[in-house]
Amino acid sequence: MESKRKVLQKLFFSTLYLSAFTFGGGYVIVTLMKKKFVDEYHWIEENEMLDLVAIAQSSPGPIAVNGAIVVGYKLAGMVGVLVSIIGTIIPPFLIISVISVCYQAFRDNFFVSQMLEGMQAGVGAVIASVTYEMGAGVVKEKDKLSLVILVGAFAAACFFSVNVIYIVLICGAIGAVRTILERRRNAK
Repeated sequence: MESKRKVLQKLFFSTLYLSAFTFGGGYVIVTLMKKKFVDEYHWIEENEMLDLVAIAQSSPGPIAVNGAIVVGYKLAGMVGVLVSIIGTIIPPFLIISVISVCYQAFRDNFFVSQMLEGMQAGVGAVIASVTYEMGAGVVKEKDKLSLVILVGAFAAACFFSVNVIYIVLICGAIGAVRTILERRRNAK
């Protein structure tokens, strides 16, 4: 097992790196977190990553910070939480600070606007990749209730324009009821 100091150092630089090179919103960081924390460092399992995303999405605040908090806590407790939060918030804080100072120059710059427009297409592809990977994980488990929840949540969001907050709350309630019922069955 790695020493706690090395883990904290790796955690800080990983979250700093991920946060610095993630453009386009919180879901983009999910793919990068999976590659770094699951595939490269083996700090968490694939199923834990799905749980991390669910927790990060359903908690208030940015998904990048929430995800880093969960990983930091698992690895090093409250010290890991602080290290991961600091690593995650430094890049956007610095970038937004610079942009706010130079806002007028950025706003009217043709090249900056074209660069941002091009980044939108890349961000869309990354989000589609995350959606595919997470959905494939649910399908791979072949759990009928999970598949029904997946299809139902998709239909509610895309076809019926149900607020995502309601979808998350309903899916969480279904998961809680399911867990309670399974524990009761296993206790018998």
